[in-house]
Amino acid sequence: MIAKELINHMIPPLKLTDTAAYAIAWLEEFRTKELPVVNNGEFLGLINDEQILDSNDGSKLIGDFDLGCADCYVQESQYFYDILKLAVDSNVELVGVVDESKEFVGVITIQDTITAFAQTTPIQAEGSVLVLSMDSADYSLSELSRLVEENNARILSSSVRQDPGDVSRIKVTLKINLEDISSIVATFERFEYKIISRFQETVVTEDDRDKIDELLKYLDL
Repeated sequence: MIAKELINHMIPPLKLTDTAAYAIAWLEEFRTKELPVVNNGEFLGLINDEQILDSNDGSKLIGDFDLGCADCYVQESQYFYDILKLAVDSNVELVGVVDESKEFVGVITIQDTITAFAQTTPIQAEGSVLVLSMDSADYSLSELSRLVEENNARILSSSVRQDPGDVSRIKVTLKINLEDISSIVATFERFEYKIISRFQETVVTEDDRDKIDELLKYLDL
């Protein structure tokens, strides 16, 4: 899913001539901590609620504030992985979107991005999750896929991250389309792969969705 498909059209940008009081009203209306600021189609950055409240001056113009995160934007064609990384790295909940001419076209919220990610097929599909640990030099997705497919299964998605305890090793997370992966685990162990953990996943229920929503609220995303 790309940025253009995730734009939240409900959140409008502020202009430099808007007042702080006007911005606060919008922040409350859209229940966000930040709003984009745009001038003549150019994305200038984000202004947050703390900046405005700290000024204690409702008549102050947005153009008189020092805006932050001028680089917090993505191109329309960028994928949601890029959006999440930018939002996390910049510690913001909104990301601007620009077209090929760098003209502002809207914003994306991290909440919308996480929701889109949760609705992707690999996440929704029934199956199991298997986490492996291995030397970086030994990683081969094609080889892992071959071993999984030998057990009449397939990998729906995969992710790789460095092991924080050992920079020479990585952790590989595999989403597999079977609930019972005992034979796959046995195959990996036979080829001396280290199994860190395994989880069985089923279709997400309404109760599970409520728990996910509560988690997102707790994280204040």
